[in-house]
Amino acid sequence: MGVQRSTVIFAWLLLFPAVLYVTVIVAYPLLDTFILSFTDASLKKTTNWVGWVNYSKIFNSTFAEVIIRTFIWTFFSVSIKMIIGVFGATMLNSAVPGRALFRVLTMPPWIVPMAIGIFMWGWMYNGQFGMISGMLQRFGLASGPVAFLAEGSTAFWATIITDVWIGVPMVTLYMLAAMQAIPQDLYEAAWTDGAGRFYRFRRITLPLIVPSMITMSMLSLISTFNSFDIIWILTRGGPSGETTTMIIDTYKTAIGSNKYGEGAARAVLICIFLSIFCVCYFRITSRLSSGDKR
Repeated sequence: MGVQRSTVIFAWLLLFPAVLYVTVIVAYPLLDTFILSFTDASLKKTTNWVGWVNYSKIFNSTFAEVIIRTFIWTFFSVSIKMIIGVFGATMLNSAVPGRALFRVLTMPPWIVPMAIGIFMWGWMYNGQFGMISGMLQRFGLASGPVAFLAEGSTAFWATIITDVWIGVPMVTLYMLAAMQAIPQDLYEAAWTDGAGRFYRFRRITLPLIVPSMITMSMLSLISTFNSFDIIWILTRGGPSGETTTMIIDTYKTAIGSNKYGEGAARAVLICIFLSIFCVCYFRITSRLSSGDKR
């Protein structure tokens, strides 16, 4: 009995640093933000309890448009990253000459500091001296300078392209690792039976990398949903709010307008959405691991 008790105590001692970290770094800020969302906290000295007022302001404002825009931005960005990542991993996993060099070339977007990469894209998007606008004019595809970040529709897709450029290397390498973990015996048996390349991909590769695709999609979704640097550096949410996502709107409200209570309410809503994503992810992965196809 004494040995069992000492084992339990020792186990709790080992867990204590992790529990302390989660409590101080994660749990306390979340609880403090949740409490702050029910106040009118700002730069003024006094803070009053206002209840659900901050949340009612969210749903009575244009924040609904921001939510929809965030989901659209996230959907297209994650979808394109997954498609390009799986395609790139398939190419890198094939027996083609120079594939080691191709693997190295996938790394720069991931290695280059994010801010530098974003500034580089901002330069290319510039209508006066940007490379993309210059090439379009040179090949006769544009009659004059094209300021991609000055128009709402083009700015929206410009930020998506930049996010895809930054995120594709991680997706590609992750999917490449998943493909290389597939036993080669399966491919050899299929090749012996006369199965073509596309058939082997559809019947062997794709089904076996589905769990990895789901995991990568969820990780990319959370990262993209919370993406701040790309949009802020390129457009600061403009023009006319056409690239303002939930995280940008939260920053503008809390820091830009010094409305900490309203900003906290927006942050809580973001946390709720991400929690829903995580619950869906765990449910899907648990069904896959248990073999439940329903």
